[in-house]
Amino acid sequence: MARLGRPGGLSAVGKQELWKRWRAGESISDIARVLQKPPGSIHGMLEATGGISPPQRRRRRCALTPAEREEISRGLATGESFRAIAARLGRSASTVCREVNRNGGCRRYRAAEAEEQALKRSRRPRRCLLAMNERLRDMVARKLREDWSPEQISGWLSKHYPDDEAMRVSHETIYRTLFVQARGALKRELLAHLRSRRMMRRGRHASTAGQQRGQIKEAVSIRERPPEAEDRAVPGHWEGDLLSGSRNTHVATLVERSSRFVMLVRVGGKDTESVVAALSEQIRRLPKAMMATLTWDRGTEMAAHKRFTVATDVAVYFCDPKSPWQRATSENTNRLLRQYLPRKSDLSVYGQHDLDLIALKLNSRPRKTLGYSTPAATLARIVAPTG
Repeated sequence: MARLGRPGGLSAVGKQELWKRWRAGESISDIARVLQKPPGSIHGMLEATGGISPPQRRRRRCALTPAEREEISRGLATGESFRAIAARLGRSASTVCREVNRNGGCRRYRAAEAEEQALKRSRRPRRCLLAMNERLRDMVARKLREDWSPEQISGWLSKHYPDDEAMRVSHETIYRTLFVQARGALKRELLAHLRSRRMMRRGRHASTAGQQRGQIKEAVSIRERPPEAEDRAVPGHWEGDLLSGSRNTHVATLVERSSRFVMLVRVGGKDTESVVAALSEQIRRLPKAMMATLTWDRGTEMAAHKRFTVATDVAVYFCDPKSPWQRATSENTNRLLRQYLPRKSDLSVYGQHDLDLIALKLNSRPRKTLGYSTPAATLARIVAPTG
């Protein structure tokens, strides 16, 4: 099997696999798991081009090849003249001379470095249509601020300027200029005026057909949860959620309903394998009596809830779709946690020790709902008689 990844990035094969799966509609977490990379890393690669796959690199027919550069390097090492090297390659002497001079001269020329520099020079982006046409760019930006879609703008321009080719632009070009910020024509703030509010574009042929998104097999409704979990009289009934950060990073939160005691769990991704494995490891460290049930929302990160129950002997119950109030304790706790884990921060920088310290801060703060006792003290008091 071809190697998909390498330390610090992806190989050419890995990048091809990334874009193929992204165009097919796979989630970032699924792609990250296949390529064995952090989801934040995959998100960064996609975000750099606005979710639009870059065009395939093509070498000009007249450009020097890596083999020719190796031949030039060998010729220089043996003291051959530019004319002799050029004659052997079937090139002009001026081509060889320019190649050597722009890459360090006869003494410092190295074929691999020359090839790398040539690739870098070829990456210089061409200015896009909206960057070259100020009048058209200003018109497009004005209509975007009025919440027009790119397709509406394109159609309106064709109708309003039927005889002016300079005032024509396709909706796809507008989308690409918005999402690929390296083009430097339309400001990123204009993305907020798109109806989808997306920060990255999916391919037009992307499909989620066959993927079980939003479906949790054999989910047990919150209505079947034991009565003692509802009235908060007995400890051991928890609510859980995923707290999201930038670059597709997440932290799992667990809060005990009777004491509001919080635990934070570092997860490698949003996929169900990563979440279930991390939660199972954390929960197995607790006394068995301290973990009886877990209530979660309909996020597919808990699609493997059966496996979680087998590993921990903890029953999982699911809220109704779009009913966050059924996990009010978890929702309120998440708001408190945002003081330490802001929405736009990269949560992957927090190790488990860092998360434990944040949880300790929250568990040591008095809460009005607990009569200004702390969650840690409340839990200790509830558990003490049964200890």
